[in-house]
Amino acid sequence: MAATMKGPVAVEDVNVTFEDQQKINKFARNTSRMTELKNEIEAKKKSLQNLQDASDDLMMLEDDALLIPFQIGDVFVSHSQEETQEMLEAAKESLEAEVRGLEGRVTAIQQVLGDLKVQLYAKFGNNINLEADES
Repeated sequence: MAATMKGPVAVEDVNVTFEDQQKINKFARNTSRMTELKNEIEAKKKSLQNLQDASDDLMMLEDDALLIPFQIGDVFVSHSQEETQEMLEAAKESLEAEVRGLEGRVTAIQQVLGDLKVQLYAKFGNNINLEADES
């Protein structure tokens, strides 16, 4: 037989210290939190798009005297078209501020993850996989 078959690549035996384990755990927690934040951002962006669509539809109404139901909590309250438009704008501004805050938190977490990756790959090299599964 030719030497075309390769055996398993030898993996270095690296000692994992308590501090290393803490870094790995921190990396996992932050990765999980970042995924949650990204999902929350997507949900808020979808709500923002719904508010924009409602605002656009409201502008197309021809009857200014028509009362528009606006949901506040679990209750719908009827308002004039102008009041409803103002409430929609306020809700959009609030959601946009929340999205910016969440995106800031994601950026901060990405910085922490980048630092941890450098430290962990420096010690463990190819013996550790810190890349997200895109499945």
